Amino acid sequence: MALTNDHPGERAAEDPVKLIAVRETPLSVDEVFRAVGDAAAGGIALFVGTVRNHDGGADVDALGYSCHPSAEAEMRRIAEKVVADHPVRALAAVHRVGDLRVGDLAVVVAVACPHRAEAFDACRKLIDDLKHEVPIWKHQKFSDGTEEWVGA
Repeated sequence: MALTNDHPGERAAEDPVKLIAVRETPLSVDEVFRAVGDAAAGGIALFVGTVRNHDGGADVDALGYSCHPSAEAEMRRIAEKVVADHPVRALAAVHRVGDLRVGDLAVVVAVACPHRAEAFDACRKLIDDLKHEVPIWKHQKFSDGTEEWVGA
C-alpha cells in the first residue's frame, strides 16, 4: 500500500480555532489540551508560560497583567494567520490578566497538526506572535521595591 499525503487529515481543518480567551481566572492546561484534541493530529505542541521569580537580574515578587479591550480580537487574528500558514487541525490560546504570583500560569497555547514538526512550528509562531503583537502589558514588582512595565 502506497502512502500519500492526499488524505483529508493531512490538511488543515475547516474551523481549527477552538479556543481564544483572555481571562481573570486561573488557566487550565487540561482545558487547552482537550480543546485541541483531533483524531487526525499526529502531534500536539503545548506551551505554558509561567510567572518566574526573576527578570533582568532582579527578584520578582509578583506581577499583574492588563490588556487593551482589543486583546482577544488580536489573539484571534494571530491564530487565524497561524492557521493560514500551517496545516492546523486545532488551535487554542488563553492568556491571564490581573494579579499573578510566582508560579502561576500566565499563558497556555496549543496547536494540533498532522505531524510533530508542523505542530512545533505552528505553536512557536503562535506564542511568539502573541507575545509581540497582542496589547497585553506586564507590571512587575521587584523585591527591592522597584517596579517595571513591560510591553507598554
